[in-house]
Formats: sequence, C-alpha cells, structure tokens
Amino acid sequence: MIKFLLKGILGDKNRSVLPIIIITIGVSLTILLSGYLRGVMGDMIDQNARFETGHVKIMSRAYAENKDQLPNDLALLGIGELTKSLEKQFPDMQWVNRIKFGGLIDVPDGNGGSKGQGPAAGMALELYSKESGENERMNISSSIVTGTVPAHSGETLVGYDFAQRLNIQIGDDVTYMGTTMNGSMSFENFIVTGTVKFGTSALDRGAIIIDISDARRMLDMEDGAGEVLGYFRSGAYHDKRAIARSAVFNSQYANDSDEFAPEMFPLRAQNNLSSFLDYVDSFSSLFVVIFVFAMSIVLWNTGLLGGLRRYQEFGIRLALGEEKGHIYRTLIYEAVLIGSIGSVIGTVIGLCGVYYLQVVGIDISGMLDNSTMMMPSVLRASFTADLLYLGFIPGLFAMVLGNALSGIGIYKRETATLFKELEV
Repeated sequence: MIKFLLKGILGDKNRSVLPIIIITIGVSLTILLSGYLRGVMGDMIDQNARFETGHVKIMSRAYAENKDQLPNDLALLGIGELTKSLEKQFPDMQWVNRIKFGGLIDVPDGNGGSKGQGPAAGMALELYSKESGENERMNISSSIVTGTVPAHSGETLVGYDFAQRLNIQIGDDVTYMGTTMNGSMSFENFIVTGTVKFGTSALDRGAIIIDISDARRMLDMEDGAGEVLGYFRSGAYHDKRAIARSAVFNSQYANDSDEFAPEMFPLRAQNNLSSFLDYVDSFSSLFVVIFVFAMSIVLWNTGLLGGLRRYQEFGIRLALGEEKGHIYRTLIYEAVLIGSIGSVIGTVIGLCGVYYLQVVGIDISGMLDNSTMMMPSVLRASFTADLLYLGFIPGLFAMVLGNALSGIGIYKRETATLFKELEV
C-alpha cells in the first residue's frame, strides 16, 4: 500500500509539489528560528554567567542591595575561611573571588603631563592562579588583541577600545585614581601588558583587569572580596541545582540579622535573567504551535483544491465499490508520506541554516556602541539534538490535519448521484 501510494505521489506532481514546498518552508523556518533563538539566549546567559553573575553569586546583604554602585565598603571579609567552607559544603562547584571597582585612569606623557584620562570599570580576578580557571572561563588569552596576559604584580590589561581612545601603548604606565574600602584616596601605577576585546561594549569601552592580590592591596581589602562566584564543574548551568544550593546556603544565615552576612543568589535571580531562562524553554514550543496552525490552514485550503480536482477520481473509486472510510484513510496515508518528505527536506535546509549561523553568526557590534547590556556582539545559533526531530511535529501534524479536514467531503458524496456525474 505504501509503495503504491508513493508511486502515485511521485507520479502526480500536482498532488504533492505544492504541499511539499509549503511543509519544507514551514519546517525549515521552525528549525532555523528555534536554533537561532536558543543560541542567542544561551549565549547571553553564558556570557552573563562568565562575566557577571556566575552560576551562583555570594555577596553581603548590604552589598547586594547597592551592587550597581560597586560599594566595596560593604564587601565580604574573611573570604578565605568562607571559600574553604563553600568548597567543603559544595564540592561539585568551583569558587572564585572577584572585586569590581571604578575610578579614573590617567596616562602620563613622559613630560610631566597627561596623554589622556578616562573613567575605568575595573575587575580584579585570580589571574595568577591556574586552579581558578578564570583565564579560560573569561577567554582572556583568546581575547587579547595586542600584548600578553599579566604575569607579575603591578601589571594590567586594558580594554582595546579604551586603549585606542587614550592612545595607550603596550608597556605604558597608567595611574589608577580612586578610593579604598575605607574611603581614603588610592593611587596605584600599573604597566600595561596587553589590550583585550571581549566583544561586549559595556566591557571594552573602559575595562582594566588586574590580579585580585593587587586590588586587595590597592583598595585595603586584605582577605576581602566584593563577590564570590560559584560555577558548576560541568561548565553548564543547572537552574534547579543552583536554586537548591542557594536555598541550603541561605538557610544557614536565616536567623542572622547582620547586614554583612553573606547571601547566595542563583543566576536566575540576577540581572533579570529569569525571563530569559523561561523563554529559552518556551520559544521552540511556541514556534511549533504557530507553524502548525498556519500550515494547517494553508494545507487545508490546498487539500480542498486538490479534493475538487480529484472529485471525479473519488467518485469512480466509490462507484467501483471502495468504501468511503478506505478512501479517507488512504488520503491520510498520503498526507503522512507527503509530510515526511517535506519534513526531511525542511529539516536538512533548516539545519544547514543553523550550522551557518552557528559558525558565522550575525555581527551586531555596530548596534551596541552605547549599550550597557551584557550581550555578545555576534549572535549565533545553537545546534541541539532535538532539532533533528522538532520539524517533523509541524510538518506531519499540519499535513495530516489539513488533509483530514479537507477529506471530510468524501463522506458527503451520495452514491446515488455518482452515475449521473460519471455520465456527464
């Protein structure tokens, strides 16, 4: 039966070409848009985790309330003991300390003057520790435009755009001017060893990156840190596990009224990322529903037109004694075959598009010149295993639904009028 129907579909192009084209377009768009949106949102979440939120983040309660102001006077102290406790309590996570600070960078000209000054957004990491994994996590080595990663105390990286604006060269001395944790003035000289471009305007415009030991000395924060970030050792973010870890940790300090008591926040609770996490899971389902509905309407109309063209064929088959139910079932079988053919072709085309956008992406750096939002400058798709079968849901369901609706007309044929119609 299947072989017979397949020969009929391939032999009668008028019966199959238009539905296959419609299904191919719908399936390829479903896969392409699903892969693209998963990639974009996944990259945004991953970039926020690496640069800003961690999979979980620990701050003092007071610091968390004012974190946009980088209030290092409200930072956590006794960080060494806290980190050891976290490593023991949550061995499946890696813990790193970070300090964020702001200030003014001055670039001397060698003649007692200044080549330029600009506000800097500083970030202190555990650069010299290979165990921390910060270099790999933030892709610092691969993001170096000129120079090298700092290897000694008193060295720094600066954002490439920042260096271009202030005419900073490799080997230049720069002076940081700001305030310490205790509110006193702080002045510190650094040697620029390299420039870095992360592809995020919010960082590249004014970033300076130093080792956390230099920041602690410069800001009077010995054994202190503004933030403690935790990352699952698998490298992937697990929302439910992060929420569970936060609940367990925070329960230990539930009865502590000290505003400097530590509090853990999962990625979901930071930077308004909860909606993004929810959208990642729901967008694919949304696209499937939309395309099933749209294609079903189109294929219903296509089926009605095909039914009118095959009106005499159905009449002959009924006159020869074929049951209406059998004709209806063969119409559904045809829909399954046509839907399968269109879904395979659409899946291949859609996956090719996903692969291209995953490798090449869409460069939106020109749109982010004045953006403060943490997002990648190149939007890429992401291939996942479910894209291999996702397109078959709208492809098969829409075709079967369209033929099922249009085939209802078979049951309205009156056998008594068949011979009159055939005589005509």
